[in-house]
Amino acid sequence: MFLPVFIFACVFNYLPMIGIRYAFTNYNGIKEPVFNGFENFQRMFSMVNFWKAFTNTIVISVVKLLLTTAFAVVVSLFLNEIVNLHFKKVVQTIIYLPHFMSWVVTASIFSLILAPTSHGLVNTFLVNVGILGEDQMIYFLGSTKWWRFAYYLINIWKETGWQTVIFMATLSGINTELYEAASIDGAGRWGKMRYITFPAVANTILTVIILNLAKVMNLFESAFVLQNDAVLDTANVLETYIYYQTFNSGSIPNYGYTTAIGLFKSIVGCVLVLVCNQWSKKVRDGRGIV
Repeated sequence: MFLPVFIFACVFNYLPMIGIRYAFTNYNGIKEPVFNGFENFQRMFSMVNFWKAFTNTIVISVVKLLLTTAFAVVVSLFLNEIVNLHFKKVVQTIIYLPHFMSWVVTASIFSLILAPTSHGLVNTFLVNVGILGEDQMIYFLGSTKWWRFAYYLINIWKETGWQTVIFMATLSGINTELYEAASIDGAGRWGKMRYITFPAVANTILTVIILNLAKVMNLFESAFVLQNDAVLDTANVLETYIYYQTFNSGSIPNYGYTTAIGLFKSIVGCVLVLVCNQWSKKVRDGRGIV
């Protein structure tokens, strides 16, 4: 049973690491790679667009992680308080379904909903209630001011249901005798949630955050399908920066340069996990996940 997983990890996770050597070469995929030392990294650190994409990646990924985790915890806590089991399962299913929708379909749907026309649901509503005039409609996905706000909302809608599964599993493992003892002591629903439920799920919250920090630098599909030329200053992240450098730079791509960027973001992701894990050990009496 272990062998297929081991083979999969070796083929798709460890063998590709051989390609790290291209980070120290000039390589266009046609001619043989030419060793150039740290030239790719010097070029990378001198590029303004690279640092802009790096900053966007950190900000967007961390804010998205915190928001989706916070909403998942809140939804899980309220779902845990629902007594009617049938209604509880229906609600769980409804909020879980968006996770299975592809980002391409999601982007298409929200492009229509947020469109700055009379067909856009959000803008039409804002006009009808008098918040906006008909000539003041907002292009949410084409405005540097509103793009991130729209992006975070879309991610919350799509990913909250997936994370609630993790937190609901934790909540279902809480000993019911604790709630019974709390009731005897006079604790109400909010008191039980505050002193029993939330402390029980706190360790899971920290574990989820630490594990997801390893992926904060791998932001691509969701940002790529929702961004456009008008919002690149705000929406361009490292993965899309690599994509544009490879396929849309107008010149022969240098795979050595893009490999160097990939190596750099992997190192940053590893450092983030290790730092957060050390912090976890300090606040949890030596308990971390690594």
